[in-house]
Amino acid sequence: MITVTLYSKDECQLCDDAIQDLKDFQSVVEHQLKIINIDGNQELEKKYTLDIPVIEVGPYRLKAPFTAQDIEITLRAAVERERSIADIDKKVAASEASIPVKITKADRFSNWISRHYMLLLNGLVVIYIGLPFLAPLMMSAGYTRPATTIYRFYGLVCHQLAFRSWFIFGDQPAYPREAAGVDNLIPFGLATGLSEGDELAARQFVGNPEVGYKVALCERDVAIYGGILIFGLIFSLTGRKIKPLPWYLWLLVGILPIAIDGFSQLLSQPPLNFFPYRESTPLLRTITGFLFGFTTAWFGYPIVEESMADVRRFYEQKMARARSQEEAR
Repeated sequence: MITVTLYSKDECQLCDDAIQDLKDFQSVVEHQLKIINIDGNQELEKKYTLDIPVIEVGPYRLKAPFTAQDIEITLRAAVERERSIADIDKKVAASEASIPVKITKADRFSNWISRHYMLLLNGLVVIYIGLPFLAPLMMSAGYTRPATTIYRFYGLVCHQLAFRSWFIFGDQPAYPREAAGVDNLIPFGLATGLSEGDELAARQFVGNPEVGYKVALCERDVAIYGGILIFGLIFSLTGRKIKPLPWYLWLLVGILPIAIDGFSQLLSQPPLNFFPYRESTPLLRTITGFLFGFTTAWFGYPIVEESMADVRRFYEQKMARARSQEEAR
């Protein structure tokens, strides 16, 4: 049944005539009549005031003045259009049903990925964050060659400054610069005998049996990927039903703290020296890095899930058609 929308207004004789004509045509062309009074609606008044009454039926529109014959022609045209569309839909459906549906290995692989992508992502993050901790383990066990390979690989993506890295198998978990002001930790220069201003030496220093061996990712990077992994696990265990974090909360909670901590440190040190010198602490790097990683995953993973849900629906429908065809044979 078609729906007819009539836009009218108070004290409009043409509107009353159009309503009566439409009611009279109910027995000729069955339709559902919807009357909208534009009085008091600024948007509708601006759009229709000069044309009232206005009849809309699908893509067809009649503006005053029009006759009862015009209404009948429009109603019949709308009905015929609806029937034509229904016929086309039936033919398309029949045509699609007659085309053999073949499920390929690529289809099965894509469908599997859409269902298990979080397992892959979490697995990749575990490997990525795990190897940097494997390096100090290998150094401690005497496997220096594979450990050096890991340090070199991660040195491509991280500064690996020893005074901004975690250490394993030593007296302390970290050896920050003296300027960081961490009272309960021996500063890097005093613990290693290296100059705290020599960043190249700090980058190349991997540790020794006395102070332990550094993780191949800096403190902030460990926290970032740790945050991504923790949210990824929560997202997976909750059935991937968590909604995306609003962008403004991502900006406020995730990006702003790490930007303030990182840039205030960068801009205060040589060769820039724009602000009084400051060195962030392991705790601040960890907190800001974790917030960035956790909120970034919260912002991004649910968006990925929306796309993967579309992929799953597509393959579910395709496989259902393939099963129907198989059963019909």
